[in-house]
Amino acid sequence: MSSYADRLAALRAQLAEDRLDGFVVPLTDEHMSEYVGSYAQRLEWLTGFKGSAGSAVVLPQEAAIFTDGRYTLQVRSQVSGDQWSYQSVPETSIADWLKEHAPQGGRIGYDPWLHSRDWVKKASEALHARNATLVAVARNPIDIVWQDRPEASKARLVVQPDSLAGQSSADKRTAIADWLGKLGADTTVLAALDSIAWTFNVRGADVSHTPVALAYALVNCDGTADLFVAGEKIGPDVAQHLGNGVRLHERADFEPALRALVGKTVAVDPERSVAAIFEALDAGGATVVSHRDPTVLPRAIKNKVEIAGHQAAQARDGAAIARFLRWVEAEAPKGHLDELKASDRLEAFRAEGGLLKDLSFDSISGSGPNGAIVHYKASPATNRPLENNSLYLIDSGGQYADGTTDITRTLAIGTPSDEMRDRFTRVLRGHIALATAIFPKGVRGSQLDSFARRPLWEAGLDYAHGTGHGVGSFLSVHEGPQRIAPVGSGQPGGDEPLAAGMILSNEPGYYKAGAYGIRIENLVLVVEKPVAGAEKETLGFETLTFAPIERRLIVKDMLLPTELAWLDDYHAQVLARIGPQLQGDDRTWLEAACAPL
Repeated sequence: MSSYADRLAALRAQLAEDRLDGFVVPLTDEHMSEYVGSYAQRLEWLTGFKGSAGSAVVLPQEAAIFTDGRYTLQVRSQVSGDQWSYQSVPETSIADWLKEHAPQGGRIGYDPWLHSRDWVKKASEALHARNATLVAVARNPIDIVWQDRPEASKARLVVQPDSLAGQSSADKRTAIADWLGKLGADTTVLAALDSIAWTFNVRGADVSHTPVALAYALVNCDGTADLFVAGEKIGPDVAQHLGNGVRLHERADFEPALRALVGKTVAVDPERSVAAIFEALDAGGATVVSHRDPTVLPRAIKNKVEIAGHQAAQARDGAAIARFLRWVEAEAPKGHLDELKASDRLEAFRAEGGLLKDLSFDSISGSGPNGAIVHYKASPATNRPLENNSLYLIDSGGQYADGTTDITRTLAIGTPSDEMRDRFTRVLRGHIALATAIFPKGVRGSQLDSFARRPLWEAGLDYAHGTGHGVGSFLSVHEGPQRIAPVGSGQPGGDEPLAAGMILSNEPGYYKAGAYGIRIENLVLVVEKPVAGAEKETLGFETLTFAPIERRLIVKDMLLPTELAWLDDYHAQVLARIGPQLQGDDRTWLEAACAPL
């Protein structure tokens, strides 16, 4: 179809044919994934929105798109205000909006394979006020009108060896079986793609930048498992790796298998499993108990092998970043660099190491005002040059077999203004405050979030995103359950107690709409930090990411002596860890970039 207006009209025509008065369009897949394969990009196809989080509602006469503060600027630049009204989450939820806008007595459709059971309950209750009903569709109407919809990936699974995983799949399944025994359950559903990849020590290529495969699994109380995945995706090596303890089934057989669990007690995670899974189990007569996916916490708490792998990945990634930073410093003044050329060159630097599997997400390469768009993605239509006397923000990461990286650096192109330097230094101070935090065991990320914001708050400034997210081990760059974010931010997590072995990002920022963006991001590892005379066990962070921080943007006089000491020590570590990998001019540049401030 030639335009997004045509697509919206086609969907409305299909809804009329299906006797529906509206339809809800989330940005997810059947596994409640944050990042989804091209076949599941229904929201982007319908609206043009290219962010990684959002949803929409289409009614006969109006339509609304819902995004959080990270996408306030982006959604307005990508989605037509003539066709769509912009709604901000969490201030306005879909349920709240439907309560005010759904037609009286209307039938609002939803795809039960794309929504949680809790969402269905809340939306149904909201519609009751309008005497309207929520209707589960047998086939998604967007899939009917999306004529050139891509097929799901057919890429084969690959083995993640125990030498990188640090624990065998059999041992992981045994631990799940022990958990089921204590729970008094027969089996548990694994629907989250990263949970399946972690449990079976396999990886895939079905979702861009996230090495997972489209599959479902049932892990049973005897330690065996049933894996539901397209047969064409399983090669002899993976079949041998899985062994006799894992029975293979076609992915399409998953729903019938749920209906066949008659009389069984089944543990299901309501946050990571769609409503259709609960409906199939209920229809089959199973007893359903709601519990968090048993792999979530063990996956988040990295073992020694995973930590060592991550450190190795960070070291080689840091060398690529250092080479890139020197390259930008040398080439930008010549006036020929733009956002796309810069991000392409950074990917090339990473690839030259020979071990890069993929990027860990689409690089956020934002020059000037584009840097103020938190999750900006450069395109030929938006591509800006790296102009003199501006800021350039580059947020990027790599997927390596031994670890997943994520780093943001903000660079001065030419001479930065005093305001830019002030804001950057405040962000740096917040970054250091979080990096050096020591806290009692049991503290949540939400309790630490304000550490990073205080220097900005003191100037009446803030940023509209969380300060830190969990990171997987050659898995998703955004991994729960841990997060450093304000309570009520509309983004998941923040209430999970931090535990030694968890990896998170530390990424405060500042964004001036229409002018520039600033963010400083390193990954950190939660570690034990004993305090003399402490009455409780105490934890802190060990920095994992090593690459220079732009010294031309730092106002030295704004730093406390302890902050200056941290920065000099950090740069000394950068030189020690990254320096041996660099030679010639790259090494000379790094020495200057890491000199004490």
